[in-house]
Amino acid sequence: MTPLRLGYLYGFGAYLLWGFFPLYLKLLRPAGPLEILAHRIVWSVVFVALLLAALRNIGFLRALARRPRALAAIAAAAALIAVNWGTYIYGVNSDRVVETALGYFINPLVVVLLGVTVLRERLRPAQWAALGVGGLAVVVLTVDYGRLPYLALTLALSFGGYGLVKKRLGLPAAEGLFVESAVLALPALGYLVWLTATGGATFGHTSAGHTVLMVLAGAATAIPLLLFAGAANRLPLTNLGMIQYLAPILQLGCGVLIFHEPMPPARLAGFALVWLALVVFTADAVRHTRRTRAQTRTATSDPALATR
Repeated sequence: MTPLRLGYLYGFGAYLLWGFFPLYLKLLRPAGPLEILAHRIVWSVVFVALLLAALRNIGFLRALARRPRALAAIAAAAALIAVNWGTYIYGVNSDRVVETALGYFINPLVVVLLGVTVLRERLRPAQWAALGVGGLAVVVLTVDYGRLPYLALTLALSFGGYGLVKKRLGLPAAEGLFVESAVLALPALGYLVWLTATGGATFGHTSAGHTVLMVLAGAATAIPLLLFAGAANRLPLTNLGMIQYLAPILQLGCGVLIFHEPMPPARLAGFALVWLALVVFTADAVRHTRRTRAQTRTATSDPALATR
């Protein structure tokens, strides 16, 4: 199998797992969002630690310990991903899967906005147009919900910020997830101990199947991230960007078709505006990538052009 095909296989695997993740989270009831989040963190540490031990790759921690700025950035990434995970779990278990899907639809637009505000990047006209349409979509959805779609915005902003920090860190997926989860493990364990002591824990008290599903939350968190890393290493960024919409499409399908969440006309119009913004954004990205490649080929074939 060629690296490109393997990259697509990894990418589709990651986004399929993320797309159907609401079905898994629903199975963890009657555990509350904070209990699920705490177990997700703790079992992620265990799963990735075993994986790194099997690969004999624990030594990276010594080098990382000598980089205080990197450790501070990891702590920030850990806080952002904890907010993202907790918000998503809360959204799914409060029957708002459609709104969580919206968060991941608008995430690419938030990433562009962060590029402008944080990295001082300059946008092309089509990117500004996509942001404008996305902003109009938020206005329409605010009118429909009677409030800001704060779950969607929190998911998009937290994941966008997490991606920005991770880009600067440059840690591989398994190592990054291990350290981020380890930063959160102590407060997560403390919360689980308190929850058990006060009689509020469902872990070990509901059923054997429920306990197994809670333990598997670590693997369910790590495996898609590892598949995504494998895809990112093999696919052009444009190709990877185009298949990322598979996950929110599947999440939206879960919310509407399986969990029967409402989709009134005004909400559908808001989603349609988001999709229009994404079409503009994606088409511009594809056009810009092709133009850049063409210019690179021209400069390579005629070096004199590169000096003009």
